[in-house]
Amino acid sequence: MENDSKKEVMFTRMREKKKEVKVVRRIVLGITLVLLLIGFIGGRSVYKYITGALQPVDPNSEEIVQVEIPSGSGLSSIAAQLEKKGIIKDARLFKYYAKFNNESQFQAGTYDLSKAMTPDELIQSLKTGKVYREPVFTITIPEGLTLSQIAKVVEKRAGIPQAEFLAYVNDEETINMLMGKFPSILTEDIKAENIKYPLEGYLYPATYPFFEKKPSVGTIVDSMVRATATNVTPYLNYLQTEEKSVHWLMTFASLLEREATVQSDRETIASVFYNRLKVDMPLQTDPTVLYALGEHKDRVLYKDLEVKDPYNTYQNKGLPPGPIAGAGKSSLEAVIDPAKTDYIFFLADKEGINHFTDTYEQHLKNKELYLSGK
Repeated sequence: MENDSKKEVMFTRMREKKKEVKVVRRIVLGITLVLLLIGFIGGRSVYKYITGALQPVDPNSEEIVQVEIPSGSGLSSIAAQLEKKGIIKDARLFKYYAKFNNESQFQAGTYDLSKAMTPDELIQSLKTGKVYREPVFTITIPEGLTLSQIAKVVEKRAGIPQAEFLAYVNDEETINMLMGKFPSILTEDIKAENIKYPLEGYLYPATYPFFEKKPSVGTIVDSMVRATATNVTPYLNYLQTEEKSVHWLMTFASLLEREATVQSDRETIASVFYNRLKVDMPLQTDPTVLYALGEHKDRVLYKDLEVKDPYNTYQNKGLPPGPIAGAGKSSLEAVIDPAKTDYIFFLADKEGINHFTDTYEQHLKNKELYLSGK
């Protein structure tokens, strides 16, 4: 009887222990499942963060960001600089990614990078010393084009109708927005009373790469004005010293761009214009007449010189109200550093070669010699 009682107690304790073991197992299993779930979720989050951080910051961005990589910069400082400029999302991950791919030999220099570039494109650029990215297409704007002519090029290359392009560049909201972005380049001068088109001359002639199939008109125009700012900014100190405006520079340079037939003539024609301005003589340059007329002609007639328009430099002294075309770097530099001459007159012969003189008598002889047809 006593033995049966002891056995019953023992079995009872064993059953209780089994229950405890089952409870413990359930708790351990529950904790394990929770930890696995947390690990899975955490792992997915980490994976998602890493893959996201190694994607371009903005795949559709056309903005060019200038990044200076000093000589002797290590991978950590380069990555930090790229993150600071907004080119990458996470400097540490970029650094680890580069190390994982055994990439560390980068070149010092100034880079024009984009937020749309992938880590591989950035690494390739920093290795080769040049931006390594293939554009979807390019738009080339030659020197000396007017806004209307630029609109035709954009329509042909980007499919944006001329009317849409011209409406955008002449819209007051567009003008104010761009003036806010580039205040040292686009000043109140472009809104002067007699200005025909505010952005005339401010869309820089260059070849522009685009990395999306259909860039907006705003993206295209912003790129062109930004290029103007990049190329004109080095002259700002000179202009301030000479008490001249950016608008003066762009206007003067546009005349040289339309008049010059060869590179060396730009500096000489600039000297002619400077000399005429000194003696209060009209510039008398044919391209301003054509701009006033609003049409292209192979030959300017005497009756054309009588057109009443602020841009006609036969009828008005000094520079015209604004640029008449887009000027390139050579013309900008010719304004800053013209030739030293006493020339007052020049003309282009039938071959497009310019002939200069400092007297009206010789100028008349040049006309007889080169333009009479004899």
